[in-house]
Amino acid sequence: MERRDVRTLLDGVAKGTVSVDEAAARLASQPFVDLGYAKPDLHRGLRQGVSEVIYGAGKSAAQISGILAALVSAGEKRIMVTRLDAGREAELRKLLAPGIERAFVYHAACSMGIYGAAPESDGNAYVLVMCAGTSDIYAAEEAALTAEMLGSRVLRVYDAGVAGIHRLLAHADDIAGASAIVAVAGMEGALASVVGGLAACPVIACPTSVGYGASMDGVAALLAMLNSCASGVSVVNIDNGFGAGYQAALIDHARTAQREVDHG
Repeated sequence: MERRDVRTLLDGVAKGTVSVDEAAARLASQPFVDLGYAKPDLHRGLRQGVSEVIYGAGKSAAQISGILAALVSAGEKRIMVTRLDAGREAELRKLLAPGIERAFVYHAACSMGIYGAAPESDGNAYVLVMCAGTSDIYAAEEAALTAEMLGSRVLRVYDAGVAGIHRLLAHADDIAGASAIVAVAGMEGALASVVGGLAACPVIACPTSVGYGASMDGVAALLAMLNSCASGVSVVNIDNGFGAGYQAALIDHARTAQREVDHG
């Protein structure tokens, strides 16, 4: 149950279209369901505004199917499954109930499955997702789709790394207008520092494991981003496009959320 659902429920009570007993029964449902192998959080959307996200790595198709079914049964309208490889996605589809299967879309570019449609964008401006090279798109798309599912409008600028900095500078207007930027890069990870020196908004740097031997599977890019001299750059873990997109969406909605608090 998301916050907007609670508001709708309480509006119904206020208008007399929903009884107090009915509302109490719906709100009293336990905050999680015990499946034995997992305890899906049914009230996370109420607490945080976003329903539980399923981390697919290490879970069987049957386990993912069970968690999805529990969340959908609890009324969740949109659910993300990250780190879902194509093999398990094919197995998963055979296990999903027809109604869930029809609403489940797989994005192979970032190994993410999504149940339900993205909400209408209601952020302050837009989230700009940039990546240094085509090889970094897997993490960039994970960030972009996550931000979209959290209600942000997303602009994508891919293959704009510092090896051809004119490609990056051609998007100066996009950088200037964003409310948050995700900068995704492997190799030496320089993109985040360059973007950080151009942007007036927060920049979330996401290092990727792309690179040759001395890149140490993304450690070199991670350390470079952590040591950025550009102000306003924060860093997520290697290949964590989901975390970067989530943080960017929160920033994109920060003032909107404050207005709701201030004005009810």
